[in-house]
Amino acid sequence: MVLPNTMTAAVLTGHGGLEKLIVRDNIPVPEPKANEVLINVGACGMNNTDINTRIGWYSKSVSNGTTSTGGSGSLDRLSEEDATWGGAAVVFPRIQGADVTGRIVAVGGAVSSERVGERVLVDPWLRDPSDPGNRNLATYLGSERDGGFAQYTTVPAENAFLINSALTDAELATFPCSYSTAEHMLHRVRLNDGDKIVIPGASGGVGSALVQLAKSRGVWVLAITSQAKMDAVRELGADEVIDRNEKDFEHQIRERLPGGEVDAVADVVGGTRFSMWFNLLCRGGRYVTSGAIAGPIVELDLRTLYLKDLEMHGATVMPVGIFENLVSTIEKGEIRPLLAREFSITDIKKAQEAFLAKKHIGNFVVIPG
Repeated sequence: MVLPNTMTAAVLTGHGGLEKLIVRDNIPVPEPKANEVLINVGACGMNNTDINTRIGWYSKSVSNGTTSTGGSGSLDRLSEEDATWGGAAVVFPRIQGADVTGRIVAVGGAVSSERVGERVLVDPWLRDPSDPGNRNLATYLGSERDGGFAQYTTVPAENAFLINSALTDAELATFPCSYSTAEHMLHRVRLNDGDKIVIPGASGGVGSALVQLAKSRGVWVLAITSQAKMDAVRELGADEVIDRNEKDFEHQIRERLPGGEVDAVADVVGGTRFSMWFNLLCRGGRYVTSGAIAGPIVELDLRTLYLKDLEMHGATVMPVGIFENLVSTIEKGEIRPLLAREFSITDIKKAQEAFLAKKHIGNFVVIPG
């Protein structure tokens, strides 16, 4: 196969608004280094990390949630030194996009040429090969390294997992970030068959994945979403679904909870309801978070935490093995993709605008073409 010298890619040129995203058709096609593969990207999912990195939301100087326009407050106050998930500065220009699926078209040294032609799904967590279990050494595709909002991208060979599935590239691209994050969250809170869990933000990419993966474990699920999305979340298997704008919200939840308490809360929302989730947890209950779209600064009565023997968990860098298990689950057809919409890479600004409007259910996917 003769590869082109240049490709089309969406390039992030700095922190700020959508004007910082520029689509260019003269970006050099990357060459795979030793132990790397070159992937012809079939599709790349979009997630909150793409928005958060662009607007610098991860910086401790930002205290509010993301808005429908993607704003993080005044960029004049933004500290660029800690504006990524790992607390470091972004190197611009950067090609974002962590949720990559496609085919291997070339390999670097020490990688078997037999891998050329493989259809692969990419684990976005890039680990140090000498110490893969060390989370401090992990980096992220599309953040510390160019990602999949491009026609071609390179990744370490061990991150490109062979996948055998009848799903389309766009459908497969809904899985890497959202479903592995959800799997990691549930792994942290050690759910057992018959446990009860509350999932705020249940219609988003991670939330919809949480519902499916929790039900696959035999867990009773109460999902929180907007009224317009309640039926769709029920179809994912949730046992109870509550409108997030319901009056007397906590009372309504307790009425629908068997026993009035839950074993776990898997939260990607944060914001003003944070302390309420702790009130709903049973003694020894577990709270896990991987996001804070409604706001990262929250209040917690520490007496609730220690008097009820509760656990708090963050979930970002997932352990080795979770992604491999996810691929197996996809191949067995035990979970289904929730593809909200496909966008051409030339429409990536429109895709992010629609993503921030939060009117969709599931995941958006970019098609590089």
